[in-house]
Amino acid sequence: MHYLPNIFFAVLLIIGIGFFVKNIKKIARNIHLGKNENRFDQKPERWKTMLLVAMGQSKMVTRPVAGILHFIVYAGFIIINIEVIEIILDGLLGTHRLFAFAGSLYNFLIGSFEILAFLVLISVIIFWSRRMILRIPRFWSAEMTQWPKNDALNILYFEMVLMSLFLIMNAADQNLQKMGMDHYVQAGSFPISQFLATLLPQNATTLIILERSAWWIHIFGILVFLNYLYYSKHLHILLAFPNTFYANLNPKGQLNNLDSVTNEVRLMMDPNANPYATPAEGNVPEKFGVSDVTDLTWIQLMNAYTCTECGRCTSMCPANQTGKMLSPRAIMMKTRDRLEEVGRNIDTNGSFVDDSKQLLHDYITPEELWACTSCNACVEACPVLIDPLSIIIDMRRYLVMEQSAAPAELNAMMTNIENNGAPWQYSQMDRLNWKDE
Repeated sequence: MHYLPNIFFAVLLIIGIGFFVKNIKKIARNIHLGKNENRFDQKPERWKTMLLVAMGQSKMVTRPVAGILHFIVYAGFIIINIEVIEIILDGLLGTHRLFAFAGSLYNFLIGSFEILAFLVLISVIIFWSRRMILRIPRFWSAEMTQWPKNDALNILYFEMVLMSLFLIMNAADQNLQKMGMDHYVQAGSFPISQFLATLLPQNATTLIILERSAWWIHIFGILVFLNYLYYSKHLHILLAFPNTFYANLNPKGQLNNLDSVTNEVRLMMDPNANPYATPAEGNVPEKFGVSDVTDLTWIQLMNAYTCTECGRCTSMCPANQTGKMLSPRAIMMKTRDRLEEVGRNIDTNGSFVDDSKQLLHDYITPEELWACTSCNACVEACPVLIDPLSIIIDMRRYLVMEQSAAPAELNAMMTNIENNGAPWQYSQMDRLNWKDE
């Protein structure tokens, strides 16, 4: 019976981590549904970008208030959870404050964790106020329906509860240490929870129940939070690192050439140069552009999962500011929703079964795509280097080359380029006539 709590804790830990790993594997599988793209070059530059953007939060601080608060929460999340290592070992071994032997270093760390926990709690309350009291417009855009709004709030509530439990646990522990209770070793520094300690009951039995309850709920909450990430925009806590590492390092505005178009040109110039020139081989030309998530690259799909839904991209989008239908944030959210739908289809059927849906039209409309000015403001604004423009461009390519569905103005321009070598409706010979006027 003495080991029953330890066994229960081990089972809880295995279930929590096992479920998390299962969901992470689903995400990895879904990302790998995308087409291959080489993002393994320039590794020194990629490491530098990841350290500056994902770890250093360099793009968050362009908006100082939100940036500083986010950095506090981020640092607190990383550093405070170092103590989770001790909590896990205590739970498995039946010990209490296993690392207390470190003496003054341990006291310094616990004190630092408490200060950070308090700062995180204050920051989260400010974040909540920005959403619910100040009601900053980008948090209340059309695409921020019930779930996205609730998801953001759920995470804030999670963090409030976890930080509060951490401080309550330490406050009760401190009182029990002063009473000289067995199992509660004299260890730790409590610059914040010492004030809470005076508000708690001074009965040893009540304090033990309070400390143990806070301990168990705290670790259970961490495991729930870990598994909630799969369903939440806060998956960026994990994916921001690979997403920034594999980010596009080319100059903004530089567009890629489609291999499918290159192959078609080669076929016209030299049939023997094209890998699918011989129909007998059963090869067919690739699709031009993108109509569904499986036409996107793996990095574009990872972008969709990494999206923080912060709305910085949409708030900087000139098309959105002028009342157009386009929202770069919505493009990423819809891409992720469709990818999740495809993933569930695979889970149910073993492999993808045609569901008569696609990303284009069923999720993202041509009106949204053609509203984009290709200015890269959304790409520049994103704090984790997501590229909504690449998805927009690839889907517009499909509309033009597969469906001939470009707006009339663009069709006229392309016809003029084909016939006149210029976007204007007059002969190339007349292109310089303006200088004589």
